Parts: sequence; structure tokens; C-alpha cells
Amino acid sequence: MIRAILLGIVILLVARAFWRLIDGILEAAGGTTRTKARNPAVKLVRDPVCGTFVAPGNALTVDTGAGTHYFCSEQCRSTFRSRSR
Repeated sequence: MIRAILLGIVILLVARAFWRLIDGILEAAGGTTRTKARNPAVKLVRDPVCGTFVAPGNALTVDTGAGTHYFCSEQCRSTFRSRSR
């Protein structure tokens, strides 16, 4: 009885490992897979005051004649504004 249960568990583990291998091969070949969709990469922008990289969607901004500047914090944005005057 215990042998049958252990054998069943081993068969399930081998089958799962085999399926993951096939899934990886299909993904590498550019085919369709059952894996979760990955989040697309986000281009980061550099804070001109402290040099920290931030995502544009989460950054504070200042629009100037030279374009839009992105900041990681209110302190960096205030420092930039005071230097620009």
C-alpha cells in the first residue's frame, strides 16, 4: 500500500518536471505557453538632483522650456526649482 502511494507521488513529480521542461522549450521557441504573462519593462528616468532612477509614473515632475524633469522626492524638486531661479 505504501509503495503504491510513493510510486504515485514519484510519477506525479516526474510528469510535472517533464511538463515544465516542455513548457520552457516552447517558451524559448516563441510558441504559446501556459505561464503567467510577465510585466513589461518600464523605462526609468534619472532625477537631475540626486541621480536616483525613478519610474515616470511615480515621479514628481517640473515642466521647463527644456522639457520635463522627473524627481524622486519633493525635496529634490524644490532644490531643482531653487537652482533654476
